[in-house]
Amino acid sequence: MSDYDVIIVGSGAAGLSAALVLAERARVLVLAKGALDAGSTAWAQGGIAAVLDAGDTFEDHIRDTMVAGAGLNRREAVEYVIEQAPKAIQRLIDLGVPFNTDGQSLHLTREGGHSHRRIVHVDDATGWAVQDALLRAADAHPNITMRPNMVAIDLIGDRHRTEPEGGQKIWGVYALDAAKEAGQKGRVEALTARATILATGGAGRTYLFSTAPRGATGDGIAMAWRAGCRVSNMEFMQFHPTCLYNLDVKNFLITEAVRGEGGILKLPPEAGTEAGRRFMPDFDQRLELAPRDIVARAIDHEIKRLGLDYVHLDISHREPEFVREHFPTIHERLLKLGIDMTVQPIPVVPAQHYTCGGVRVDMAGRADLPGLYAIGECSDTGLHGANRLASNSLLECFVFGDASARDILARMDDLPPPPPVRPWDESRVSAADEEVVIKQNWTEIRRFMWNYVGIVRTDKRMERAANRIRLLNDEVKEYYGNFRVTQDLIELRNLLQTADLIVRSARRRKESRGLHFNADYPLTDEVARDTVIVP
Repeated sequence: MSDYDVIIVGSGAAGLSAALVLAERARVLVLAKGALDAGSTAWAQGGIAAVLDAGDTFEDHIRDTMVAGAGLNRREAVEYVIEQAPKAIQRLIDLGVPFNTDGQSLHLTREGGHSHRRIVHVDDATGWAVQDALLRAADAHPNITMRPNMVAIDLIGDRHRTEPEGGQKIWGVYALDAAKEAGQKGRVEALTARATILATGGAGRTYLFSTAPRGATGDGIAMAWRAGCRVSNMEFMQFHPTCLYNLDVKNFLITEAVRGEGGILKLPPEAGTEAGRRFMPDFDQRLELAPRDIVARAIDHEIKRLGLDYVHLDISHREPEFVREHFPTIHERLLKLGIDMTVQPIPVVPAQHYTCGGVRVDMAGRADLPGLYAIGECSDTGLHGANRLASNSLLECFVFGDASARDILARMDDLPPPPPVRPWDESRVSAADEEVVIKQNWTEIRRFMWNYVGIVRTDKRMERAANRIRLLNDEVKEYYGNFRVTQDLIELRNLLQTADLIVRSARRRKESRGLHFNADYPLTDEVARDTVIVP
């Protein structure tokens, strides 16, 4: 018999939000691939979007979201998430998240694509404050068990029962206990429950340059696909315009709010006679506050046009005290690297930042297979469409975490207990003989995805990526079949599967829309259509 009613794979904002609601009536197991706070949530600097200002409206926030999403958004999902936002913020306040205030009210900032100030924040480290509050609440709840260093391998379905049936119900996951040594008994566990929630985050590490943490390897998306779920809109990879350019620090994000508070993009001294020129007026009338896809393409264009390594983001014209007060974390980190943002510009480049597509789900986070839910960045709810509006992502985690949990609780009496399932079998495999194969393939995937399926794409580039994926698929499949699983091997397998889904989706879209720009098809179709890949 299982000790749990629900298994949640992922310990970030989405997973823990769901866990806290479920724990009212259910026994919950939360699995984290590494440390409990090592996911993307703790890295979020900017904040959470919500209509809280007297001059703002739900309709304005809906319109901003739909404009950023280039018409591909699902209107029902957009309305639902935005209308639930004030309640989500209040729940976080009740959990003790110390949002910045301006007198008696919450301090609201503005970010690119937003027509009003509507971003609640905790200085420039909102994600860390949210993660801390959620973890403390989950740790204190007797119905929630959290296990770090548990690497999910694959979903457990009806075919894994000791007496297999022809159904497609999901019963949990096989997971590697990364703390145990290779060959140790019980190293891979079969964990079962009445319902399973994937809250595994995105697939940022598919790309060479990314602001995502080390574990963002598309695990949930790949596992759901292998189990038989549809995925959608995987071509829409958001590239954050402003990642710090530093050869020693690979993924330090300079939040959108720096531009929201007056930061200007300029050409660096290496641009010669154009040095110091503000270039965003050449691309969009909204200047630095244009949506991220436009700003990222503008920076990419200038870097390639002039052969630069980076451009400058300059907020030194604001008062030093203002900069230090609004961006204490960034200011402190940059000072350690020899950059004083109160008097110097910040060197920045675009980097992969967010996965807009994912496992296709309904308004309760339900995926195609019974008993399986997907929430947060690994899912495609329809909220983001072809481009995510700044600070809508954490909001989606809270709202769909709550929605999925309440749907499971409403169905709990009808969800049968899990049946006996087959244990993981390592009797016919051995320890890997050459780990260098994994490292080489990992590096190759990330490099060709950056070069061929990055900010600007062409049919020829994507064909080259598809050819390399075909070759690597055979190699990784053989390696996976012959050797014991390790975290690196599990992640490589998922990384390659996710890269394949991104390329297949991108090649199907014969237009440019939102985050997907194909130089061979620069125009946008009149009708917006989802790209849905069916197993």
